[in-house]
Amino acid sequence: MANITAAEVNNLRKTTGAGMMDCKNALVEADGDFEKAIEILRKKGQKVAAKRADRESTEGAAIAKVNATNTEGVIISLNCETDFVAKNDSFVALANDLAELALEYADRDSFLAADFGGISVQEKLMEQTGVIGEKIEIGGFEKLSAPFVGSYIHAGNKIATLAGLSEAVADAASIAKDVAMQAAAMNPVALNEEQVDQEIIEKEIEIAKDQLRQEGKPEAMLDKIAQGKLQRFFKDNTLVNQEFIKDSKVSVAEYVKSAAPNLVVTGFSRVALG
Repeated sequence: MANITAAEVNNLRKTTGAGMMDCKNALVEADGDFEKAIEILRKKGQKVAAKRADRESTEGAAIAKVNATNTEGVIISLNCETDFVAKNDSFVALANDLAELALEYADRDSFLAADFGGISVQEKLMEQTGVIGEKIEIGGFEKLSAPFVGSYIHAGNKIATLAGLSEAVADAASIAKDVAMQAAAMNPVALNEEQVDQEIIEKEIEIAKDQLRQEGKPEAMLDKIAQGKLQRFFKDNTLVNQEFIKDSKVSVAEYVKSAAPNLVVTGFSRVALG
């Protein structure tokens, strides 16, 4: 049997993030072969992942990143099972590293297949499942492109948002952050009324009509009154029409236009845990 030194155990721990005893046992099983020991730990991760596949992973870290030119952003959530793990510095650092990598990929599948330190992102998640002992997975994955993209991450990494602007004006960074903060706080269903899903519109009209019937309103008046209620729904639930959280006297669209006459919000993305 190979003589396993403390330095070798520590090196394997730094490489994989696994516990000291797990690293020592893997090196013993591998007869001192470092690469084989890493493989043993990864297989352990796969076994743990299989056992925990039906667990809920509603905690974690939602991270937003924007590229160097502020023209593209990404949000990912690295999900786990407990808030204790979600707050761990190494877990948050991994989420940030993965988000940086995600900037280079168009969708979740290509990102999961991407190389991350010599293994795929998906394999890294399995490895970390074995290290941490909880189900670790990528939950949300959202991309956004625009002439200027800004981001916001709510305290505790529970919500992350991106906002796109039509121009890279002088104060674009602060404006985009304000709009992204609005999206985080108010959770709009769409950018504007044109982008609200037809199913949602039909549901809101039906709810309004049911309420009006219960109030005893004549059937002939229901459509007109329901349309009025729908407009109120759009005002409360579409990003550009919402009251701006920093100044309720103006809408988000009006706030943006106050910075530049032709400036508009082109889109937003939002990922929330739980």
